Amino acid sequence: MSVIDLGGSVRQGEELDSIAVETWLKKQGVDLQGPVEVSQYSGGASNWTYRLKYQNIDLILRRPPKGTKAKSAHDMAREYHVQKNLAPFYSVLPEMVALCQDESVIGCDFYIMKRIEGIIPRAKLPPELQFGEAEIHRLCINVVDKLIELHEVPYQATELEKLGKGEGYCRRQVEGWNARYEKARTLNVPSFKFVRKWLLKNIPNDSKTCIIHNDWRFDNIILDPHNPTEIIGVLDWEMATLGDPLMDLGSALAYWVEATDHQIFKNTRRQPTHLKGMLTREQVIHYYLEKTGLNTENWAFYEVFGIFRLAVIAQQIYYRYYHQQTNNPAFKDFWIVIHALHIRALTRIGKQKIEANTHAQKYMTKLHKILGKEK
Repeated sequence: MSVIDLGGSVRQGEELDSIAVETWLKKQGVDLQGPVEVSQYSGGASNWTYRLKYQNIDLILRRPPKGTKAKSAHDMAREYHVQKNLAPFYSVLPEMVALCQDESVIGCDFYIMKRIEGIIPRAKLPPELQFGEAEIHRLCINVVDKLIELHEVPYQATELEKLGKGEGYCRRQVEGWNARYEKARTLNVPSFKFVRKWLLKNIPNDSKTCIIHNDWRFDNIILDPHNPTEIIGVLDWEMATLGDPLMDLGSALAYWVEATDHQIFKNTRRQPTHLKGMLTREQVIHYYLEKTGLNTENWAFYEVFGIFRLAVIAQQIYYRYYHQQTNNPAFKDFWIVIHALHIRALTRIGKQKIEANTHAQKYMTKLHKILGKEK
């Protein structure tokens, strides 16, 4: 079994017109030799990602999914230009090849980049790596350090300065994700009314403004196959912008599943943060703040925001499944995860407010009934 990340079979209903893509690429002056092998990556729950392997070149195609999508999401042109403009300052980006905004080719915008051959650390690390606690710890530190490195990119007086509005980011995000949840909500998920109200009341001033990734996870990282604790690629830049780095960290830690977390999170985790040698969420926060010199007296806000934001992302994806706009079976039980995230957010707030803890107990009982388990 190869530890190199490879594409799999193309999902039914998500077939790619590779002939149309190849014809367009040749018109852009891209040299393509031999027949193409098309495969699809299964890790992404949002945009669709395909591998186009030719005799002389190995390419990746990114395109938006079919169906309802958020107004500002799935912007292929933006994601393409973010990576192209950031590349001179951040060495772990794929090389951009071409951007297509002619919908007559395959019915949507898409872009092509060169594939970086390496290992993507998903829910389970490949056993072939034979990582012990020391290697797992080094990998974890390198992942956090690479995020810090991004937050220190000198974007001023470059094209990257146009990436976002900057100041006032925390408030815009809370208000924006509030609206997105209302738009994507289905009948079988909680309202998050208490959580959303709490977030609006506790918005801090921005800690600083920098380039943020906004979807920082281990499965968006590519590791060197010859030195697998080292990072050689960072993927999925569709939500990158100018914003508060602590919001980026809070959003990243929403995905960070520990060994002591609820079974729902352990069953649905997408990265190997549960392993011995990984930092806990609390240790990540301490390490990040100590290394960057940033301070905050309101970390609970960033943590709760990250949890709520993840719930909205999951709900936007589940909305497509609920309305039969995708048949990907991986999305079938997302609504259960959204209930669990609601409880997690309430519990975190409950450390500061008794009222929230009461809400958490109420929904924990409800969730156990949904799952048919005893409390």
